[in-house]
Amino acid sequence: MIYQGENLSVDYIEPGIAHLVFNAKGSVNKLNLATLQSVGEAIDALYSQKDLQGLLLSSDKSAFIVGADITEFLGLFDIPTEELSDWLHQANAIFNRLEDIPVPTLSAITGFALGGGCECVLATDFRLADETASIGLPETQLGIMPGWGGSVRLPRLIGADPAMEVITTGKPKRAKDALALGMIDGVVSRETLITDSVTMLKKAIEGQLDWQSRRTQKKAPLKLSPLEAAMSFNVAKGMIMKMAGKHYPAPMTAVKSIENSAFMDRDAALEVENKNFVALTQTDVAKSLVGIFLNDQLVKSKAKQAIKNSEPVTSAAVLGAGIMGGGIAYQSASKGVPVLMKDIAQQSLDLGMSEASKLLNKQLERGRLSGLKMAQVLSSITPSLNYASIENKDIVVEAVVENPKIKAAVLAEVENEVNEHAILASNTSTIPISLLAKSLKRPENFCGMHFFNPVHRMPLVEVIRGEKTSQQTIDRVVAYASQMGKTPIVVNDCPGFFVNRVLFPYFAGFSLLLRDGGDYQQIDKVMEKEFGWPMGPAYLLDVVGIDTAHHAQAVMAQGFPERMAKNGRDVIDAMFESDRYGQKNGSGFYAYSIDRKGKPKKNIDESTAGIIATVTNTTQPYTSEQISARMMIPMINEVIRCLDEGIIASPAEADMALVYGLGFPPFKGGVFRYLDAIGLTTYLDMAKEFEHLGAVYQVPESIKQKAADGECYYPAPQSLSAPSA
Repeated sequence: MIYQGENLSVDYIEPGIAHLVFNAKGSVNKLNLATLQSVGEAIDALYSQKDLQGLLLSSDKSAFIVGADITEFLGLFDIPTEELSDWLHQANAIFNRLEDIPVPTLSAITGFALGGGCECVLATDFRLADETASIGLPETQLGIMPGWGGSVRLPRLIGADPAMEVITTGKPKRAKDALALGMIDGVVSRETLITDSVTMLKKAIEGQLDWQSRRTQKKAPLKLSPLEAAMSFNVAKGMIMKMAGKHYPAPMTAVKSIENSAFMDRDAALEVENKNFVALTQTDVAKSLVGIFLNDQLVKSKAKQAIKNSEPVTSAAVLGAGIMGGGIAYQSASKGVPVLMKDIAQQSLDLGMSEASKLLNKQLERGRLSGLKMAQVLSSITPSLNYASIENKDIVVEAVVENPKIKAAVLAEVENEVNEHAILASNTSTIPISLLAKSLKRPENFCGMHFFNPVHRMPLVEVIRGEKTSQQTIDRVVAYASQMGKTPIVVNDCPGFFVNRVLFPYFAGFSLLLRDGGDYQQIDKVMEKEFGWPMGPAYLLDVVGIDTAHHAQAVMAQGFPERMAKNGRDVIDAMFESDRYGQKNGSGFYAYSIDRKGKPKKNIDESTAGIIATVTNTTQPYTSEQISARMMIPMINEVIRCLDEGIIASPAEADMALVYGLGFPPFKGGVFRYLDAIGLTTYLDMAKEFEHLGAVYQVPESIKQKAADGECYYPAPQSLSAPSA
């Protein structure tokens, strides 16, 4: 044995050929700080081997290396920048020693080789992969860029343009695509990967493969003329500005890093990468995006536990077809759970099947599924005007009209048709689950399952626990949502649950801002371009449907009269009374036409100003900061109240629900990450300026106490000192 560490070992696989095997104790290999240090020790041991002729790297897991250990990131970001820079130099010294070892090297890649795993294999001379391989540098999705040589070696290996595409999008490449780009040298079967890799290494040892020139290429400047470089980098920067925008600096920084180091050798280029990587780690964007990743892992771990505690759903039913019912049925069937779609009207069933067929056809056109798969999915959706075979279903999702009496009647009716172990779930968006449960004999088998529209795109499902809902029911519905490819977050019952409860104070802020002379187009522009929402409030109301919002607003006012009841007519009332329902009838705050792709196109409607004037008592300009504050304070306050009341279990789950359910700007990380970033005292000072506007602007006592105690919503990252490498 040449070297034995906790997460890897090195021994000879054949005389002269050493084999470094990543074999962490857990289910996957990660390049955490301990493993990286172990890699350095192993390479030191290899340098002392007099009989060494070649080196093979592989994994004994189903994946090579899934990346760095992101749980360590926030702690690393928190150390002084000089220490972080020094540590990066030490880490890069390890990969440089791997690249410089005086024998040919090869990585045998199975499964994921991402982030640090990709940077590790880039340091070897050759790369063979099996069909399962997925190789990439996803760091920009976390608000940073490659820091262990990825932005230096990849452009020199495959060229600047394809390397910038891989790095700036952060999307991994499958084996065949990686081969086409030149990221790997061949694709072989999983069974023969190691033997084929040894054979290739032998050819390099014997001089049949020129490994030295490969190495020289990765250590030299890019082979670009000044004109080619100018064209390449200017085009890339233009595309990134258009796609990523100003709120996500990592892709642009990565491109500039490659540009500024294009005519440098490896070691000088690594200095440029080091400087830019460290700068990105100090941004709130990086901390927010890493925070989202960690929060997502928390939510997924809770879902995995629920899956362990419950039986998988093998068949389901949806009550109520149409767009929403059809979307739910499609999502279930497309993930392998057959579904009965029941409605009382054939026209609705036709609409539901049409919706499912339309979604499948789009997948077919994009080459994401075959005609056979499309036929299989469609055939697993059974439209029906009666309850035939519903007694065999594991779960029934009710998705009829948002009316408590109708929903209660439908639920009571279907309860008599299903078996006593079947779970009933309501896709209500605002009606309390405990209220609907009063019509049921088995309320313990009932909960809320709130999907967001459009179902196939929106990742969140709120699973709502009623007063009598059993844990077994919650676990099985969470498991079913996961089977459907959704992110389930459990919330406790109240009007609007979590997402809609915090959305309507935001709409209230919008109504009050228009009342006080705000310009709806300016507000939309500020909330989209400056704050970062995918849609401004006026546009969002048009998409949701102003009639839907008008109804939900009344429900929320009844549920929370002290904050959400209105003193008089507001802009939502005025639009509703004018029959301007938004996109659904072509006229809301904006007018809508259909573009060439059949999608609604937003246009300015000159008549909107007259309708708004009926609920406006003044005209005055507002700054971007005033607009953002007046819009966000009501939502933030309600989010804090939901945490205080136990409606949502943790800041992490609240932030994920906001990002996945409402499109809260990911670069801000969610409400609680945003509050920690700006500082609780800063927020209190901002809110105090507007507290005269009413109850929705009154901050909860809990945040005042937290600020006084010097606390924040997320614990400070574990302090790390730069490890010795």
